[in-house]
Amino acid sequence: MKRDSRDSHDGTTPPTATYRLQLQPDFPFAAAERAVPSLAALGVSHLHLSPVLEAVPGSTHGYDVTDHTAVRAELGGEEGLRALARAAHAHGLGLVLDIVPNHMAAPAPEHLNGPLWEVLRDGPASPYARWFDIDWAEHGGKVLLPVLAGRLGDELGAFTVHDTTLRYHDHVLPLRPGTERLPLPELLDAQWYRPAWWRLARTELNRRRFFTVSELIAVRAEDPEVFAATHAKVLQLLREGVLDGLRVDHPDGLADPAGYLARLHEATGGRWTVVEKILARDEALPDAWPVAGTTGYDALRHIDGLFTAPSGAAELTTAYRAFAAPPADRGGDWPATVRRAARRMVSHELVAETERLVRVAARICDASWRLRDHAPWALRTALYEILVRLPVYRPYARCGEPAAPAEAALLDEAAQAARSAFTVPEEAAAVEVVRDAALGRLGDGPEHRDFCARFAQTAAAVRAKSTEDTAFYRYAPLLSATEVGGTPDRPAVSSTEFHAFCARIQRDWPATGTVLATHDTKRSADARARLTALTEYPREWALLLDELSARAPAPDPHLAWTAWQTAFALGEPDALRLVPAVLKAAREAALRTTWTERDTSYEEDVERFVVGGPCGPAHRALTDFATAVRPSVRANTLGAALLHLTVPGVPDLYQGTERVRRLLVDPDNRRPVDLTTPTEPSGLSAEKLHLTRTALRLRRAHPEWFTGPRADYHPLTATGPAADHCVAFARSGEAVTVVTRWARGLDWGETALGLPDGAARWRELLTGRVCPGRVPLSRLLHRFPVALLVRE
Repeated sequence: MKRDSRDSHDGTTPPTATYRLQLQPDFPFAAAERAVPSLAALGVSHLHLSPVLEAVPGSTHGYDVTDHTAVRAELGGEEGLRALARAAHAHGLGLVLDIVPNHMAAPAPEHLNGPLWEVLRDGPASPYARWFDIDWAEHGGKVLLPVLAGRLGDELGAFTVHDTTLRYHDHVLPLRPGTERLPLPELLDAQWYRPAWWRLARTELNRRRFFTVSELIAVRAEDPEVFAATHAKVLQLLREGVLDGLRVDHPDGLADPAGYLARLHEATGGRWTVVEKILARDEALPDAWPVAGTTGYDALRHIDGLFTAPSGAAELTTAYRAFAAPPADRGGDWPATVRRAARRMVSHELVAETERLVRVAARICDASWRLRDHAPWALRTALYEILVRLPVYRPYARCGEPAAPAEAALLDEAAQAARSAFTVPEEAAAVEVVRDAALGRLGDGPEHRDFCARFAQTAAAVRAKSTEDTAFYRYAPLLSATEVGGTPDRPAVSSTEFHAFCARIQRDWPATGTVLATHDTKRSADARARLTALTEYPREWALLLDELSARAPAPDPHLAWTAWQTAFALGEPDALRLVPAVLKAAREAALRTTWTERDTSYEEDVERFVVGGPCGPAHRALTDFATAVRPSVRANTLGAALLHLTVPGVPDLYQGTERVRRLLVDPDNRRPVDLTTPTEPSGLSAEKLHLTRTALRLRRAHPEWFTGPRADYHPLTATGPAADHCVAFARSGEAVTVVTRWARGLDWGETALGLPDGAARWRELLTGRVCPGRVPLSRLLHRFPVALLVRE
């Protein structure tokens, strides 16, 4: 179905391009306001702001919201936001805001989150109890608060009572009225909460959280009253013209994403909205969602994959296996690695969530004569086995409604494979119970609705944590392929697949978002461009790793491979940035150390190795290697940038990435950037800035060529001996994009490209050169490895 973005958004015009600003105390609204003139001159149409509502003091990201009713004072408050909006509008720019409907902070002190404070004080009778997914049947009707440094008995001396509050270090908790004068042990037992050792969160937490982050408490945005309360300020800012569009953070964490988005669409009057939905390789965005599309990780995978040499990627994988010798399920084989990581999540990190599902499933079975006598262990096994086999983030089933055929098929396939975990066929019937409960087929009562929604939410957490935050750090042949939405075992994308993706986006989601770098990418686009070049030099990289490892031995070969690739991606021996990134990779991989079960001796070895190896004298060898691969890095960097700015959809530029900016995983990629007084760059950075300005200004001058239902996308095919190295397409017959891939030793020879309407003359905007309707690529790409042409 061709989607008319104007009709679906009630006449709202989508942006031509957005520019992401990561607001924080060191980069508040005033700093953003000062950058407005230069960003308007760059050519974007909207500024894309990270969350702006009140958050935990000092937060560098804003996703830990504490108060939905106020704009964050640390950023300049509501007046600061309105001043930014006035400045932006005066320069022809709109504002798009990132909103966080799924969770809030569970902060210290707790009174920063007013609704949570009232629930802790008044329990399930509080009007705010409906805000949060709390299982009051657990822990004697108390909310578990895993905030203690040790077991309760060892920490009693750290508690003090002050009037109507209980204090424990930075934590300030409300006292249930009437309990203030009780002796401390009795006082603790009398509260609606139970302070507990922080290690109990993994297994005993009885409230929904964001993934495994116990400091974030999930919000029931599906409740109309909760939606109204948590969205009132944002909706006011939209109505009053301060904001113009929205980015929705993590919709897969919501109980009913489709229902939430429908309510949001109605409440905003259909403003341009994109959702941070991570799509699996063959997964489609639900067509019924009333949004412009995703935030663009699907585009990132296709663009990066286009520059990945398939044969070189395979050689690199072989070299990695020979060098690191990882077991199949710990980095040697991608599917096996993902499954093992998923098993760790369901049985270790997310036990509180999976056990909640087991309890609900048992209650469903006990209430039905037909389903009775399924043992909890069988339901647990069935649940685990299905969750680890789901190839997508979550199903979108609703109780009482038929499941979509594609979702039913996915769960059926997972259920059939899950039966292999049972020895007795009759006990394997628990698999069908879990499957049908997840699809909403067993009934429409409160327990059925609870299981259906919570299964989907837990599935999303399992997928994100096992894939993005574990397996991506264990499977390391090509680190540029281990990016959100990626398929590391199949990183290369053919030109046919790329063109099909672009045509599908233009047809179905023409105003969707596209990205190359975000606050969540593990490496920025320019860092990945260097890594992708390794697929053209797999043998040289393998030999270099052998040499480097002999000069600077690492604690283990997997870490060595990861650290040296990370150092190459960064391109400079900066230990202050590289050490935290490599340590984070080691903890996320959870092979030798983890965030919660630290091996300090190993981590000290890692730090010494990074400082003395990748950040020591041996780094010179990386510099020499980078010189050799420079043509490929240049082609990848400029090619990815030009594709991002001209493929179907709305490109979102991350702060500072109009120039070459090689960033590592957060918090490195969330560092403030000077946007007000930057110096003019040189070299590749100058070329990228020139390309970005040119393409953005073209988009702004002719939005109808690039975004919207009347634009079109048409692949162009080069002819000649090096045709496979050229990818080209036309936008609406008026603009043509040409990029080079696999630039190593490339000789265009007689390879040529036919432009649309052969009788027309075309001007190449990066050089100003006029071209005929058929042009040799050796001439067209003589100065730059890319070209952007418009019809004269």
